[in-house]
Amino acid sequence: MKIKITLQFIVFLFVQVIFAQTDNVKELRGKIIADSVAVDRIKIENVTTDKTAFSDVNGFFTIAVKEGDVLVFTAVNLEGLRMKIDKQDMLQEVITVKMIPKSIILKEVIVNESSITAESLGIIPYGQKKYTPAERKLYTATSGNGIDGLLNTISGRKAMLKKEIVIEKKEQLLARIEVLFEDKYYIENLKIPTDYIRGFQYYCIDDTAFANALRSKNKTMVMFLIVRLAENYNEIITGENK
Repeated sequence: MKIKITLQFIVFLFVQVIFAQTDNVKELRGKIIADSVAVDRIKIENVTTDKTAFSDVNGFFTIAVKEGDVLVFTAVNLEGLRMKIDKQDMLQEVITVKMIPKSIILKEVIVNESSITAESLGIIPYGQKKYTPAERKLYTATSGNGIDGLLNTISGRKAMLKKEIVIEKKEQLLARIEVLFEDKYYIENLKIPTDYIRGFQYYCIDDTAFANALRSKNKTMVMFLIVRLAENYNEIITGENK
């Protein structure tokens, strides 16, 4: 008799626990929001009970939960979100869930500028010599055997234009060397004083071997030659400052 009463008591407690758990379950209603992104068909999974729901076109959803359950929100276009249901969530009529749009990294598109040229467009024939602005001026001044060419030679304009070409080529080399090396490299690696960096750059491009390496974009040779030139230049500076 005593055993029977004990069993009945255990069954009673078990039933009470089951009903208590059932009473704590609530149909939770929520709304998902996300900046400028569609919020329909977002998957809401209660990983505690293994129940699943989906949001509608306006982002609303309903799912059975109890306090302590964990909801997981997932979508292709949104960052995943994990949310634990607390007492405050259970008391609200509608909870708001804010999700973050995924960042889409676009692949870099490289436009090969060399593929679009005056030659490829048929503006000039293939293989025709290309002139810099200064070279074009000299060509115009000296082309032909007429009176203009003779006058340009007599007036000295031809010589002036040749000097302009030399200056232009040096400016092009200076632009290249400025891209290759920062001031920090001159100061820390080559031991060139800050005030002498510009002068050292001119000193380098006056060196035929260095200028040729720079024109041919032979960086290995440029790096090799600039060290030797820096040693020579520093000796010159030391001699001047004695």
